[in-house]
Amino acid sequence: MQTVPEERVVRRRVGSEDGEEWKKNGGTGGEEWKKNGGTGGEEWKKNGGAGVEEVEKESLMMELTRLVQKMVKESSWWERRGIDCSILAAAFLCLPPAFLLLGSSRLLWFSAGVLLMGVAHAVLTIKGTHLASHGALSESQAWAKFWAVFFIEICGSFSARAGVQGHIKMHHAHTNVIGLGDSSVWKVPFLPRTIYLFVAPLTVPIITPLVALAHLKGHSVALIARTVLMVTLGLYSQYWLLINVSGFQSPLTALLCMLVCRAMFSVPYIHVNIFQHIGLDMFSPTSRPKRIYQMTHGVLNLPRNPVLDWIFGHSLINCHVEHHLFPFLSDNMCLKVKPVVSKYLTEKKLPYQQDSYFSRLNFFFHKYQELMVFAPPITELVGVQ
Repeated sequence: MQTVPEERVVRRRVGSEDGEEWKKNGGTGGEEWKKNGGTGGEEWKKNGGAGVEEVEKESLMMELTRLVQKMVKESSWWERRGIDCSILAAAFLCLPPAFLLLGSSRLLWFSAGVLLMGVAHAVLTIKGTHLASHGALSESQAWAKFWAVFFIEICGSFSARAGVQGHIKMHHAHTNVIGLGDSSVWKVPFLPRTIYLFVAPLTVPIITPLVALAHLKGHSVALIARTVLMVTLGLYSQYWLLINVSGFQSPLTALLCMLVCRAMFSVPYIHVNIFQHIGLDMFSPTSRPKRIYQMTHGVLNLPRNPVLDWIFGHSLINCHVEHHLFPFLSDNMCLKVKPVVSKYLTEKKLPYQQDSYFSRLNFFFHKYQELMVFAPPITELVGVQ
């Protein structure tokens, strides 16, 4: 069996700086890709090359990058950012009527308020935080940093620094590399499968700010103070509005309403995080393929879903492969380049993995011990040099 040679790990700047790097290089992957021929050419040169077939493999990512870059340049601002910004703005506009409906004494209207609040919160804290962490909401570096703090800390009750560090520098840089970007943060092996898959996710709104505080250890006083202030502002503002606008009489019922609204989409959120990576090919830190092989073998798309696709964003649901190949594209742009990416990968006989939500749920439920309790085996891709 041929083994995969070790690939040089590219250290990239984080957060909004990543977005700036992306923009300076035409919006398709950064200076490192260009210097290395798109998929690790520098490593290939140091090893003396490997013939015509190797040259073809080394150029795959760069060829796909040029196709995507062309589409990005031909797209309007509305397609690149406007549509997603409008969805986030609509979520904000849903908040005033949601607070008013929550003040109704009629069960139907009150339930509508809970649903509206839950949907708006999910859009802001999942779609918003994800786009903000990648700097995909603005071309301005200063605004990108502002939106990261706003969405991740105020709306999402988490540390912007820790969120960007964990998502950009770990998950995206080391996708499906065991111990680095293998989604192991979602593994709780002592929980039985039913509790893990359907009950434990409901505690995410409580756990998230506590984990955020844990991540602040060792950072500057200014960063700690800002994060604590922003998280507190986000939580208290919702509580204050429930008391003073919705008319909740008891602090306990207001807190319970907050928990219900914030946990409404926690179950599918956890499911999506594990369905699209765990159970696919895994790699060791010292044996990983080139980027295009790593992403196509270790990432999976879910089909379009009329609810999750718009609440979570295309890049987290039906365009996850595209998102991992081109992480600084907005949700709408991921959807636009999807036909090009899928066609290209199919033509080059690379995997373009897709599966349904319920198929993955059934898979995880019946293989929970293997996938979530015991570490997945390291997979060496035969024939990938």
